[in-house]
Amino acid sequence: MTISHPASDKPVLFISDLHLDPSRPQLGALFLTLLEQARSQAAALYILGDLFEAWIGDDAVSGDEPPLQGMRALSASGVPLYIMRGNRDFLLGERFAELTGATLLEDPTVIDLHGEPTLLMHGDSLCIDDTEYQQFRAMVHNRQWQQNFLAKSIPERIAMAKAARTESSGRNASIDDYLMDVNQGAVEAAMREHGVHRLIHGHTHRPAVHDFELDGKAAQRIVLGDWYEQGSQLVCLNGKLALQDLPLPTFS
Repeated sequence: MTISHPASDKPVLFISDLHLDPSRPQLGALFLTLLEQARSQAAALYILGDLFEAWIGDDAVSGDEPPLQGMRALSASGVPLYIMRGNRDFLLGERFAELTGATLLEDPTVIDLHGEPTLLMHGDSLCIDDTEYQQFRAMVHNRQWQQNFLAKSIPERIAMAKAARTESSGRNASIDDYLMDVNQGAVEAAMREHGVHRLIHGHTHRPAVHDFELDGKAAQRIVLGDWYEQGSQLVCLNGKLALQDLPLPTFS
């Protein structure tokens, strides 16, 4: 599948790391607002992983949840919705795609973005200095591990997900900061492998545009922001890219 977005008067939007959870209703409301606006204002929407704080399997939802309904409405309006699995929602499956009308993307994926080959990744596979995390990542991406997890009851899976989040939070507070960021050598290797000079990813929660040189040519790495203190999006319009913060709604 080759995805191409020619220049148009409507932007292509990229978001990631929303970590949607009922405990953060403002973020859920902001996401629904973005989806509603995108129905008339966007050419396409990409979500590059960690849409949810945790996803324990497609069978754990009814399909009537507001985020799923909002995504289904966006897809039904004719705006393409592309979703990449992250480290929190790597179990997103075909039923989820059917419920939302989304196209699930492999990590990594190359698209043609206004004439520029652009590599899309969640970003966690680039954090190779954190060898302990990479071992965990390999484990949970193993098909047999996933089958065993999904064979458990929903309450058991919820408990396991909560325990994993608690352990992860404690570990992240104690390890060196550089371990949670991407490795530049891994970035360059991935870009060379896919023949691109632009990379867009999330995961690290460090929104920025990094310009550097790759094999004698200008290259660019754009990091998407997380949705904790505010929302964040990357807007691509006619070849120009801009990171934007999105203020949280005020509840009365």
